[in-house]
Amino acid sequence: MYYQVAQQLEEAIESGELSPGTRLDGELALANQLGVSRPTLRRAIEYLVDRGYLVRRRAVGTQVVHPKVRRPVELSSLYDDLSASRKDPRTTVLSLGPVPATDRVAHALGLFPPGLVQLDAERLERAGLYQLMRAAGITLHLASQTIGARGASAAEARLLQAAKGEPLLTMARTTYNENGQPVELADHIYRASLYSFEIVLVTR
Repeated sequence: MYYQVAQQLEEAIESGELSPGTRLDGELALANQLGVSRPTLRRAIEYLVDRGYLVRRRAVGTQVVHPKVRRPVELSSLYDDLSASRKDPRTTVLSLGPVPATDRVAHALGLFPPGLVQLDAERLERAGLYQLMRAAGITLHLASQTIGARGASAAEARLLQAAKGEPLLTMARTTYNENGQPVELADHIYRASLYSFEIVLVTR
């Protein structure tokens, strides 16, 4: 029963019916409104707190927070995923320019030809990298990626508006075109409180 209540509240949050910052009614009033017992409601709320949909604040109560971005593990960009979720992604280019390849980059990209796509800060902030690559005729065929976790450094915390040491999800990806040519090497970091990866497993 608690899971059904949690799903009902989760759908209201995802649809925007309960927007971020909304304070939920008291447990007794909300339980009566939903037609469940207080213990059932309390367990549903705990479930949504654990999933990052709700937060409990002292002297404030239970509030809705921005739901996590649930990203399917497929060959798409964060910009694409946010757009598909009817969110408004924005890119801020901190620096852009050619740099000498480290041993790791050179090994991962092999004979990576320059000039596959024309990049500049304005175009990146307007469209996102994968859209620019597709527009340049680059077919993103497959990728190898590693997902991990660690604490945020001081610099990362500042950029992500997080606390130093806050849990981060990490993703390292090498992307190849239809000819097996490497076209992207990327390192991503995400706040674990706002983001999760969704993986579907099938038997062979």
